[in-house]
Amino acid sequence: MPSRKPADHLPVCMYVYFGSQGIYTCSKCSYELFSSKSKFSHSTPWPAFTEPIHEDSISKYLERSGAFKVSCGRCGNSLGHEFINDGPKKGQSRF
Repeated sequence: MPSRKPADHLPVCMYVYFGSQGIYTCSKCSYELFSSKSKFSHSTPWPAFTEPIHEDSISKYLERSGAFKVSCGRCGNSLGHEFINDGPKKGQSRF
């Protein structure tokens, strides 16, 4: 019998392969976070971006060497991490 992914993984998977242009917003307050222009393919199961759409779109603090904990800049909703030097080009981050 094939294994199934939990339902809470479906929305994430949908946005990993979402090819349309647009703006990714906070699931809690709808604030603009990332543009599809900064999205890139990565081996992780989550959407990956090189930069936020606005300077105040995110807030972050150093969680460990090379990784910042990232939250929505408006409401504080947890978004994951920024990984330093893990973007598509040398010196770019991956959100």
